Amino acid sequence: MQRIVKPIPSLRLSLPFYLFRRWVRFGDPIRLFQHLHKTYGNIASYNVMGRPIIFINDPRYIENVLIHDAHRYVKERTVRRMKILLGEGLITSEDPLHIRQRRIVAPAFHRQRIAAYADQIVAIAAHHRDQWQTGQTPNPVIDIAAASMALSLEIVARTLFNTEVTPDIRAINDEVNTIMGLYNYIVAIPRLEELLHLPIPPLVKFRRSKAHLDSVVSRLIAERRAEIAAHPGSADKGDLLSMLLASTYEPVDAGGFPLPPTDKPAEHMSDAQIRDEVLTIFLAGYETVANALSWAWYLISQHPEVEAKLHSELDAILGTTKDVSSRPEGAPFAPAAEGPASLPLHPTHRLPTLADYPNLKYTEQVFAESMRLYPPAWAMGRMCTTGASLGEFNIPPGAYVFFSQYIMSRTAEFFPDPLRFDPERFTPEAKAARPRFTYFPFGGGSRQCIGESFAWMEGVLSIATIAQRWRMTYLGRKPPTPQPKITLRPRNPIRMRLTPR
Repeated sequence: MQRIVKPIPSLRLSLPFYLFRRWVRFGDPIRLFQHLHKTYGNIASYNVMGRPIIFINDPRYIENVLIHDAHRYVKERTVRRMKILLGEGLITSEDPLHIRQRRIVAPAFHRQRIAAYADQIVAIAAHHRDQWQTGQTPNPVIDIAAASMALSLEIVARTLFNTEVTPDIRAINDEVNTIMGLYNYIVAIPRLEELLHLPIPPLVKFRRSKAHLDSVVSRLIAERRAEIAAHPGSADKGDLLSMLLASTYEPVDAGGFPLPPTDKPAEHMSDAQIRDEVLTIFLAGYETVANALSWAWYLISQHPEVEAKLHSELDAILGTTKDVSSRPEGAPFAPAAEGPASLPLHPTHRLPTLADYPNLKYTEQVFAESMRLYPPAWAMGRMCTTGASLGEFNIPPGAYVFFSQYIMSRTAEFFPDPLRFDPERFTPEAKAARPRFTYFPFGGGSRQCIGESFAWMEGVLSIATIAQRWRMTYLGRKPPTPQPKITLRPRNPIRMRLTPR
């Protein structure tokens, strides 16, 4: 039976002709994607300088691109452009190098290794939450976005480098932030790689930041190599850098797949490749979770019923609710009497542990629903290399195919009343009822984020630890504005007034 092919619905003119429309804004593709989905449905196309670009918002199409026909696609230009910062790290490299590197990095994210980080995550989160109480101010005000960045930065410093937040770690953070600010400029310029040497102010700024970034990471690698050489028994400190330095390549074929062992000396990863992986995992492991937590605290602050249920779970799992102000020391606990004269109840908690993590089910649902509305990785793209098909539509060679976690997870067909914050969408039953790739905050297929399990654990344990101590009240007059750069950041500070629990 002959396959019926339909033309893909399309903008009539090239995208630059629409520059003055409200749905086209430099640096904000989400507006364009929203317009295409609203106007044309789950597949639409447009072109820029003759290049066909196809936007899809059907979970079957996304699964086809990422899983079934993945061999027909490679990373698109935006991701390839990130090579000028991240080199050949896991986000930017193609097979067979990607397969080879993923095999080396994967052990750092095995369940047992990740489990060893749980106590560190909780201890760091507890330290940060306690530091928010400054002086005699009973209800301090903080920028929760900046606070989440500081928290995630320290967690990554400890797990990636086995160090505190030193001046070197702050330098890496500062230079990454500078480059993030230049992201839209870097992505937009055609043939940028050939222009990087020119004395154009943004490019000069980029070169300086990248050079400083490279020098700091290279020095950290060299210092760790020297430390290992001087004390061979201390090679593995439990952090990612130690593991990368100790790793060796296994023999592989042209496709990157293992061959039988040979007598050749083991090949270690070069410093340049270690630098690329360290920067990639630093950016992915720091930015994404910090932004996810920022949005989670904003949403929790706007929904008292969710906050109450979250606190109820924490009280049930991590402690008992006690009337500590009225009960003499050593006396048996009895609930306070009802009525206006009742003294307030104060929960007393122990800190969460790895053993509690599987039981913090509602906390995880809150984190999941936050990433549905504000996914840190907000869009993905591929370039079709050999031609492919999506249902009744043909995808020509050279076409870019984009799909957006932000758009998909706000699609009413799969998430009724999509703008409502409802963690119950992520009960096991609700998740099982939805098609695959209606929710994919960490991507999918062979390139699914290797640190996904770590990110979930960090997010859940951080929320549990902080929510034990504080309630948050958002002080802004308008909802925070999302800013789609490499990750979905809030454009401005998210100011919160903290109230002790």
